[in-house]
Amino acid sequence: LPALFKQELQNTEAEEGGTVTLRCELTKPKAPVEWRRGDVTLYPGLKYEMKQQGCAAELVIYDLELDDS
Repeated sequence: LPALFKQELQNTEAEEGGTVTLRCELTKPKAPVEWRRGDVTLYPGLKYEMKQQGCAAELVIYDLELDDS
């Protein structure tokens, strides 16, 4: 069976120039997670940090810009 979200995803507000952490919890531990912005796949680097432990996955976005919404 595919991994599903345990809870509906919530909108998050943050200020330009700041940092935000987006979290989701899945029904399967260590399920592969692909973070995307529209059609663009996000990869770890100076702007994005991805973390995953068990069923929880996080995306940290640094130096927020309007285009990150």
